[in-house]
Amino acid sequence: MKNVFITGGAGYIGSHCAISLIKNGYSPIILDNFSNSHQRLIKRLEKITKKKITFYNIDIRDKKKLRLIFKKHRCYSVIHCAGFKAVGESVEKPLSYFDNNIGSTLALLECMLESKVFKIIFSSSATVYDDKQKLPLKENSKIGKTKNPYGTSKYIIERILKDLSKSDIRWSIRIARYFNPISNHSSGLIKETPKGVPTNLVPYIIKVAQKKLPLLKVFGKNYKTKDGTAIRDYIHVMDLANGHVDMIKKNRMDKGLKIYNFGTGKGSSVLKVVEIFEKQTGISIPYKFTKKRKGDASVTICSPNKALKEINWKNKYDLKQAMMDIKKIL
Repeated sequence: MKNVFITGGAGYIGSHCAISLIKNGYSPIILDNFSNSHQRLIKRLEKITKKKITFYNIDIRDKKKLRLIFKKHRCYSVIHCAGFKAVGESVEKPLSYFDNNIGSTLALLECMLESKVFKIIFSSSATVYDDKQKLPLKENSKIGKTKNPYGTSKYIIERILKDLSKSDIRWSIRIARYFNPISNHSSGLIKETPKGVPTNLVPYIIKVAQKKLPLLKVFGKNYKTKDGTAIRDYIHVMDLANGHVDMIKKNRMDKGLKIYNFGTGKGSSVLKVVEIFEKQTGISIPYKFTKKRKGDASVTICSPNKALKEINWKNKYDLKQAMMDIKKIL
């Protein structure tokens, strides 16, 4: 079995990638410092997959320890999910975000180069795209006018990877731009666990459903949309995880750099998401309107056509199924 290192493998995206990798015959090796996760998640992954999972408690900025792991295990490819991801926190602590997200990437790439491992998938974000441009967003849409340090860190890493690819033809680099991942594995054993008050809609709804927050704050009610609330492209996290495997498997990680959007190509408004959640779970979500957040776009939808054409990837789960899976963690 080919080993695939997952940095941040105990996190939300990384842990679901581990499940998909095992299902498709790969052996994930998890590298995580558990700063935003817990080691008990490893046991839950083993329960889901019925496989023993190798993991290391490591901050990947520690190149000395990272080198030892690359020496111990033959690595076929890396999925790089490690990084801080709270948009609001990034505004308060920009230096911490740049140090962690960019610093960890540089350390990882240096160790990969030393170990002659040249295949990497980078976990990027729709936050790299400029606002106010033609929809749906495509991989060649304008990027760079980021609204927060989190988005800026993703954009800078993308530039680093592009420059690296140009400088050395041995590299096989894939950039995965995520559009609003939601939900959880159907077992309900693993889930997204944001710190404090969530900044993303669905985790916020879940906290309200669990009575951990009194009500949902809906930011803005006069967007130029059918019901006045913002529209986003929500993708089931298992669809996203499967997309990572498809990049490894179907593309055979050919040399060079390629970028893929991962979304459904369909948008849902805030109130529509609330409606579907209530219908599928039977839980009422109280909400109130509040003022718009600075920088929030009215509509953000991607075109996933490139992924369909080049790696034969397409989402399997709709919003209804996503909410049915969420019900299992409530």
